[in-house]
Amino acid sequence: MEPAEIFIELDESYFEEVAELFRSAFAGEPWNDDWSDRVQLMKYVREISSSYNKLNYGLIINGRLAAVSLGMLRHWWEGTNYIIEEFCVSPDIQRQSIGTRFMGMIEEDIKKRGAVGIFLQTDRSKPSYDFYKKNGFNELGTQVSFFKSI
Repeated sequence: MEPAEIFIELDESYFEEVAELFRSAFAGEPWNDDWSDRVQLMKYVREISSSYNKLNYGLIINGRLAAVSLGMLRHWWEGTNYIIEEFCVSPDIQRQSIGTRFMGMIEEDIKKRGAVGIFLQTDRSKPSYDFYKKNGFNELGTQVSFFKSI
C-alpha cells in the first residue's frame, strides 16, 4: 500500500514540526549544521516563514511532516516568482523521488497563483545542486552571492 501524501500550505501551527524537520535534514553529512540552539533555530524558522507574501508548503506522509519548502512570492518586472529560502525532505526518506514529487506539486500550485518561475540558491558542492539540476533548474551564470564577516 502506498503512503498517504497530503500537500498543504503551512501556517504558524507547523513551526515546531518545521524546525525539527529542518534540524534533522541539515544536521548530518554533507551540511553538518549545528542547530542545537533551539531559540536560534525557532527565530530562523519564524523569520523565513513569516515574511511579506510568505508561501510555505509541506508534504505530510502517513501523518507526519516529511518535506517543507519555505519561501515567498516576489513580484519582479518579468513576472512573479516563488523564492525558496529553504527546501528539505526528511533524511530517512530521501532518494525516493519524494522531493521531485513535492517540487512538482509546488510548481502546479504557484502556476495557479500566476507565478512564472522559481528562484533559489544552493551550494555547488552539495547533493542539492544535482537535485535541482535534475528537476529542470538552470544555473544563473551571471548571479553571484556575496558575504562579509564583520
